[in-house]
Amino acid sequence: MTKPDYLFEVSWEVCNKVGGIHTVIASKALTLQKTLKDNYILIGPGIWQDIEGNAEFEEDNNLLLQWKQKARSEGLDFKIGRWKIPGKPIAILVNFSSFFEKKDKIFAEFWEKFRLDSISGGWDYIEPVIFGYASGKVIESYYRFFISSKDTILSQFHEWMTGSGILYLKERVPQIATAFTTHATVLGRAIAGNNLPLYSELNKLDANTLAKQFNIQAKQSLEKIAANEADVFTTVSELTNNECKQFLEKPVDVITPNGFEKNLLPDDKTWLTQRIIGRKKLKTITQAIINQPIPEDALFINISGRYEFKNKGIDLFIEALNRIEATTRTIVAFILVPAGHAGPRLEILERIHNENFDNPITSCYLTHYLFNKDTDPIIQRLFQSGLNNGTNQNIKVIFSPVYLNGEDGIINISYYNLLPAFDLTIYPSYYEPWGYTPLESIAFKIPTITTSLAGFSHWVKSLRDIENNSVFIIKRNDFNDDEVVEQIKHIILDFSQKDREEISKINENARAIAIKALWENLINNYFSAYDQGIYKSKKRFLSYASKLAIKELPASEAYRPEWKKILIKSKLPDTFKPLQEIANNLWWTWHDKAEELFR
Repeated sequence: MTKPDYLFEVSWEVCNKVGGIHTVIASKALTLQKTLKDNYILIGPGIWQDIEGNAEFEEDNNLLLQWKQKARSEGLDFKIGRWKIPGKPIAILVNFSSFFEKKDKIFAEFWEKFRLDSISGGWDYIEPVIFGYASGKVIESYYRFFISSKDTILSQFHEWMTGSGILYLKERVPQIATAFTTHATVLGRAIAGNNLPLYSELNKLDANTLAKQFNIQAKQSLEKIAANEADVFTTVSELTNNECKQFLEKPVDVITPNGFEKNLLPDDKTWLTQRIIGRKKLKTITQAIINQPIPEDALFINISGRYEFKNKGIDLFIEALNRIEATTRTIVAFILVPAGHAGPRLEILERIHNENFDNPITSCYLTHYLFNKDTDPIIQRLFQSGLNNGTNQNIKVIFSPVYLNGEDGIINISYYNLLPAFDLTIYPSYYEPWGYTPLESIAFKIPTITTSLAGFSHWVKSLRDIENNSVFIIKRNDFNDDEVVEQIKHIILDFSQKDREEISKINENARAIAIKALWENLINNYFSAYDQGIYKSKKRFLSYASKLAIKELPASEAYRPEWKKILIKSKLPDTFKPLQEIANNLWWTWHDKAEELFR
């Protein structure tokens, strides 16, 4: 298996946390860097006014200094530094704004060469396409400076948003192997997001008609062309591969399941400490919001992730809670879904410090002030249900609309440090190409409920050498919401009745399954894809066989004088030329008269 000597990874989410792709790339960077060292370079979007406030990026003005100066003379604008994640890989943040004025020319070229349809693309299309294009130019510049024909170099582009980089490099730099990764197809996400059935008749859906219906022709066009033009095409699950076959007319070459790094996991002592601290915090917050006491043995459950009401199954989660009737154990359900908020609720902060259960509060769910509260889907569904946090109900619901970064003002514990405090997590997703949330849950020894429409569940089912009593997989399709809700309800009730010994075994089983998803166990899927891409680039060898590289001095030596030995051929007058012949013999060095002659 051939591994690249140089690997570029391009994504809109490098040093820019937007969604799950950020987790994918950031979590596997350490494993890749162990193999490739500083020849592994990540490229993300850079907008200078935001750089100073980017907590993930640390600029290094001496890194790759000579090349950076050369690239700037070519009209490229970027900053080089380190991504502040484990391993601290090199990151390049590209300022692509100067290319906007050339966008018509760029799009015309892509149309002529690839028939890329950009006419209907709005700003949410134009901006990432120009970023991908600029990233391709940065990679090309690096290639011209450093790479020889003997090196293998691969550039991986994530999602349609960077696909233009593949098209840029296609003809200009044939030595560079290109990989295209889609984490969710443009059409699949659009269909599911518009509450239309995606799975029952997938093979009958017409991509062109649907793209026009949702006004995403440009994005669909770029995704399809990038998938077909790249040297190797990957996605995260067989579930998404089915979409690729139908919408992109191209099955993927390699399935690359998502993983995580071992350093994410707390040891048993730390886990227990986090659990104790976290449960105390959850109990305190719940009591402050509803102004009612919560028993020590309350069952804490949660749903978390991106705010996609149907796709993430938030609607079914709420309905399942609503149907739980006969339970003597208090169940506290946390909805940890970021939304527009205006900071911590002051009355909650007051009640955290001054508990008073004389005046119970009902129909109160929020930890933070929520914008558009009256039209918020979660709040609306909670009001419509019978879940009002009343004193006569054993089901309590808390909605925290913030990123749990440890500084939200109420919970003040990061998501990973809070996970051990829960007993069960629930992610009844409808559209979930992979599903990091259930994987993260079992990594922290917390059993989870997921569905057959999550790529993660297909990976769990593929494990043949391990028992599974901690990942509950519910079969879900386009039309069986009621059945899914009933199963969630029964799993919660059944779990609430398990004793401590049973729970302990389930916790350990969860961790055992998660270990299978460590990047050290999954990274070979990526190397297999890279190998396929490099194989194709080597077939183009004749087009770059004469390529030479420029060697750059390390930054520490860039301004040191370099001393070199210089040999100069002497030119003697004719009368002294016989001495030249004598000098070429060693005998004179021990002959006294010869020494005197030379003097």
